[in-house]
Parts: sequence; C-alpha cells; structure tokens
Amino acid sequence: MSGVVVVYELDQLAAEPAVRRVHAAPAAPGSTSVRGPRTMCGRDTFAMETADRQPSDRPGTPWYDPAHAALVCPDCDAAMADA
Repeated sequence: MSGVVVVYELDQLAAEPAVRRVHAAPAAPGSTSVRGPRTMCGRDTFAMETADRQPSDRPGTPWYDPAHAALVCPDCDAAMADA
C-alpha cells in the first residue's frame, strides 16, 4: 500500500519514551515516506515518530508491526481496512 506512513504516538512521561499508540497517516504530497500533518483518525503527527516499517514494505501483512498489535488505533485500523 503506497501513500501511507506508520507513525508512533509516544508516551513522553515514561522514563524512556515508549510507543503509546500506533497510527496510520497519509504520506505528504510528493512523498511515500514522509508523513502528512494528520493521522487517518485526525490526530496531529507533529510530535509522532515515523516507524521503520511501512505498509508497502511487506505486501500481504498487517500495515502495523505485529509486535504493536495491541496498540493500534482502532480508527486508523478501520480507515486502513477501507482503503
């Protein structure tokens, strides 16, 4: 899937920043790896970290890293299912 970037909402209050929620964001215009300003669920991506794994990296697999399955944003997941 092209045009989508996986981003991590981090828990900045933890001793070391940890992934709090996994979101999908449309890629910025003219790019396939730079996130746009908002996630599929409408959150601002400014303070989010871009994941190393991207949906187009592994066709036929989930858009998110399976290790973070419990942290996937349900609204972003629904938007990705409709895409």
